[in-house]
Amino acid sequence: MNGSDIIVQVLADEGVDTVFGYSGGAILPTYDAIFTFNENRARTPNEQIKLIVPANEQGAGFMAAGYARASGKVGVFMVTSGPGATNCVTPIRDCMADSVPVVLITGQVPTGAMGTDAFQEAPIVNIMGSCAKHVFLVTKPEELEATVRTAFEVARSGRPGPVVVDVPKDMQNAVVPFQGEGLLPIRGYRQRLESLRSARLSDRKCKQFFELLSRSERPLLYVGGGIISGNASEELRAFAKAFNIPVVTTLMGLGAIDTTDELAMHMLGMHGAAYANYAVEDCDFLIAVGARFDDRVAAQPDAFAPLARAVAHIDIDAAEIGKVKQVDWAHVGEAGRSLVQLTEWGQTNGFKKDFGPWLEHCRALKEKHAWNYDRDSEAIQPYYVIECLNRITDGRAIVATGVGQHQMWAAQYFDFREPRLWLTSGSMGTMGFGLPAAIGAAIACPDRVVIDVDGDGSIRMNLGELETATTYNLPVKVLLLNNLGDGMVRQWQKLYYEDRFSGSDKSLHRKDFIKAAQSDGYGFAVRVTRKEDVEQALKDFIAYDGPAFLEVMIDTEAGVYPMVGPGMTYRQMVTGDFIAAREQPVPLTKGPIESTDMF
Repeated sequence: MNGSDIIVQVLADEGVDTVFGYSGGAILPTYDAIFTFNENRARTPNEQIKLIVPANEQGAGFMAAGYARASGKVGVFMVTSGPGATNCVTPIRDCMADSVPVVLITGQVPTGAMGTDAFQEAPIVNIMGSCAKHVFLVTKPEELEATVRTAFEVARSGRPGPVVVDVPKDMQNAVVPFQGEGLLPIRGYRQRLESLRSARLSDRKCKQFFELLSRSERPLLYVGGGIISGNASEELRAFAKAFNIPVVTTLMGLGAIDTTDELAMHMLGMHGAAYANYAVEDCDFLIAVGARFDDRVAAQPDAFAPLARAVAHIDIDAAEIGKVKQVDWAHVGEAGRSLVQLTEWGQTNGFKKDFGPWLEHCRALKEKHAWNYDRDSEAIQPYYVIECLNRITDGRAIVATGVGQHQMWAAQYFDFREPRLWLTSGSMGTMGFGLPAAIGAAIACPDRVVIDVDGDGSIRMNLGELETATTYNLPVKVLLLNNLGDGMVRQWQKLYYEDRFSGSDKSLHRKDFIKAAQSDGYGFAVRVTRKEDVEQALKDFIAYDGPAFLEVMIDTEAGVYPMVGPGMTYRQMVTGDFIAAREQPVPLTKGPIESTDMF
């Protein structure tokens, strides 16, 4: 077989049903191979590989990421050399930051032309090397098959992540035997994986954990995206219920526990629930699982969970243990397996402790410091829009977002009853993520309602993907919360820069998003400007059979609260005018922030 046919056959062998990508000269042989592969399976369309063509390569990357996040499978995208490949740097880094398994296949100029500044040449190994989990450059045609197979192994195993395979054009055209099996000899990596898979908690370590738990009166589970990527949600829920321990999640951990569950304390962090952050302040034993003490959660690590007499940490990545916060008990291993072992040991050894007073305290926190906003305002409040949509979808829709205020409102006011319903760019905070990610999710989960909650600033970044949804008749629901500017930047400028709205007013008020959606083929394209029309418009929007676009003109002054300022502690959290604060916080606007402080 020639190299391009080998690539496509390996994709099929790995269970790939969809490739997202944009063609070009250096990858044309492999695109042609997809056409031939599908033509030979014309009578068995379920065995074909769908090819989804976006508006640009970044969109392809985020579609593959949305597909992977929603399905748990490896997402695949394929682009040409030079600018095609460099347009994928952002989605690759985004997937690395959020531990999302994708494989990117990039075309490259022929090996003989590499290093000559040939047409559409870019040094992908150098560019992607610091952004991806691993980058392969194929220079021997007989290694192509094993390289592509190994890329999938690396992407999905251990701590998942993105893998890039750079394939020069002559490697795609070379003719070599197809083996149908085989991997590259990456012995050290496989040995580390085997040690992770076989890692078991000893009786001694289990006993130490439960000794810490027995001395605790106020234990709290702090859960991150590792539970989602590790498919450990069931094990987490079983552990929490077995020992009656409340759970707070990071932004990436939403859905790890049903947010409507009595043990769920929702999201913690910079814009987390006030009651979640107060629970962190009050707990005396913090149990971190699949979480990394990110700066949006623990801006001051020493002051994070200040009353905790002990901190435990379970993670698949040894580098995360003690990286930010020192812990008293730790285990490197798969989250699900580790939680099962702890649950079984505790039950077998008859561990019982009444955490009733602590659970009652947490219930009181949830009641007193619940999410809230100005419900009497005549202007449309974004929180109200999300609340209405949440009632309609009952916490069972897949929700993708862009990045900004709308992202935080969606995280706060939606319920997530299952894992893999929440797709957002967490660590990288990439504007333009939401729409293409929703398209990828709609392909991965055709029976689900898929909603992109977006902002007018964020959606502009990949607005061209509106046409992708209609081209493939994907019933993605695009909800645009339009506040005529970069709302999150404006919020910071109000707080820290004395209302100097440099660049954030956008000055881009000419865009008629409804006409744009209509021009891209949306049969449902509606704008809402009155509060009394919101609920019915949302019902029509969700009920519409096909791609739908709903623009809601929201209060331009609406902010995201609670808010923990940069470098501050939960004790200094500002809850705004409508969420009850437990104590008087330190004023947020103490003066200009340093340029080194996080955004």
